[in-house]
Amino acid sequence: MALAVFVALLALVYFAYRKDVDQAHGRVSAGSQIAQTHCGPVEYATAGNGPPVLVVHGAGGGFDQGLKVARLLVEGGFQVIAPSRFGYLRTPMPEKRGRLAETQAGAHACLLDTLELSRVAVLGVSAGAPSSMRFCLERPERCSTLVLMVPAYPATPTGEQRELTAFERFFLETTLRSDFIFWTLISIAPDTMTRMILATPPEDVKRASPDEQARVREMLWHILPVRRRADGLRHEAASIANAPGPEELKAIETPTLLISAENDLFRTYAPAQSISKQIPNARFIGYPTGGHLLAGHEAEAWREISNFIRRQH
Repeated sequence: MALAVFVALLALVYFAYRKDVDQAHGRVSAGSQIAQTHCGPVEYATAGNGPPVLVVHGAGGGFDQGLKVARLLVEGGFQVIAPSRFGYLRTPMPEKRGRLAETQAGAHACLLDTLELSRVAVLGVSAGAPSSMRFCLERPERCSTLVLMVPAYPATPTGEQRELTAFERFFLETTLRSDFIFWTLISIAPDTMTRMILATPPEDVKRASPDEQARVREMLWHILPVRRRADGLRHEAASIANAPGPEELKAIETPTLLISAENDLFRTYAPAQSISKQIPNARFIGYPTGGHLLAGHEAEAWREISNFIRRQH
């Protein structure tokens, strides 16, 4: 009897897992296109009408994350162009993998060439910030505005590298390589995963509106299927390490807006402040709470972004 109950429970878990993962595969298999660019194939999706904004997603993302993050821009009258970065979903890693942020910035330009867009606003989210900065540094004539949300940066303002603890490294390497492990953990321990994967204090999420709580849950679930994002995740450290250094930041001419939260568990607040002081025409907005997803501040942050882009357009 006990064995039969155990087998039945296993079957229920398996079918629930297959249902959710199959839905995730279906979601990322529709709604995007492949651009055959001079830099190779680039997956992308577009949404909305109006001034074009290139939205460069963060770690664990793809075109779907870009569209999700920037949906309020679409509602606000902008056209969002959301590519999948190298190694995510259907955009392959390049053969030469040195200086990844620089190579990725070139791929951004190639995609815009294919789409016949000469100048865009650029919005880099988290690990999408290094290539966004490089794009505007190296092609200022193509970049009307640069927005960096919770930007991943390789060092603190003092130049010290942030090292993961042994537990954090093991947790991330294990969790982010298996759809089943990831699905199991977000099913049974969503608060832990919100803290570890989304770098957002669960208590901030619980204080936010129901709509924002739903947004955070979707961001977590939409990392599935994680295996189709694994190649990009494996190379994020190399991409972030190729972010512009202090002297290069001083050469960025583009009007820039940086946004972060003081309790972002990925520690983007101090680097964002530092970057804003080095880019000549930059402004910094900081929130005391909200974590990496700015929980509780989404609407306010996107109003600031929309107004900033429109003023420069």
